[in-house]
Amino acid sequence: MTTLADRPNTALLIIDVQKGVVAGAPGRDGVIANIDTLIGKARATGVPVVWVQHSDEELKEGSEDWEYVPELVRGDTEPLIAKNYTDSFEDTDLESVLAARKVGRLVVAGAQTDACIRSTLHGAIVRGYDATLVADAHTTEDLTRYGAPAPEQVIAHTNLYWKWHHAPGRQGGTLDTAEVTF
Repeated sequence: MTTLADRPNTALLIIDVQKGVVAGAPGRDGVIANIDTLIGKARATGVPVVWVQHSDEELKEGSEDWEYVPELVRGDTEPLIAKNYTDSFEDTDLESVLAARKVGRLVVAGAQTDACIRSTLHGAIVRGYDATLVADAHTTEDLTRYGAPAPEQVIAHTNLYWKWHHAPGRQGGTLDTAEVTF
């Protein structure tokens, strides 16, 4: 249902599954296993897998924390988008990478639920994409010391509100890993 003309394809977008981002995140191993399953499904059907990697003052490019987790291995031809803002589209070449592949629908997984996942989902919808969140393939760190709800509540709430998210000509929604087809 995307509003982007001549963009019938889907891409799997893997956001910030970096050592320092998911260290200690609830459900880390299960989330990574689900993302690995999604990658396998996408590759098996020829769907582009696009990787996003964050860096900033706290997550220094080239540091061990900045590296992707070892359980997930990017293919040589799979694009890697370097970003410095929570929205994966902001000041990156993500849009041009997706346009070149005629992508109008994104399947989104990764971290952090309450920052980069939410920002990218909203950024996608605003830019005309359909954006499906994989409900059991995203996680976040514990930010309760700053007044945030517990991570499990953040994840559940994001799944709840994104399940019915839509805009004119664009569709949000959630699926579990087992339900995702490409």
